[in-house]
Amino acid sequence: QVQLVESGGGLVQDGGSLRLSCAASGRTFSSYAMGWFQQAPGNLEREFVAAITRSGGTTYYANSVKGRFTISRDNAKNMVYLQMNSLKVADTAVYYCAASRGGQLDHPRKYDYWGQGTRVTVSS
Repeated sequence: QVQLVESGGGLVQDGGSLRLSCAASGRTFSSYAMGWFQQAPGNLEREFVAAITRSGGTTYYANSVKGRFTISRDNAKNMVYLQMNSLKVADTAVYYCAASRGGQLDHPRKYDYWGQGTRVTVSS
């Protein structure tokens, strides 16, 4: 089993930056692909933001964040990160870190473990 704890959310102005972190427990972290999802206020579903493969060699991004967000991982530290630059008001959401044994990494149903989320608020 994997436990995930996100941190790094907060209030930032339009155009600003934040770095989200996700700490994972367990000795099998490197056997999971990792992803970030967002759930905007009023939305019932979590939307894909970014994902990274087990080795970190391949990354995937939602079109809305390409060129602005960067996902990375450090398997030695059991950590995954989401660097968010040029933030927009539309990025306001709760961001969740998730672990997947594999499959279609842009679909929340392919993820087996989830963190509790960290809130990001972008003000105009």
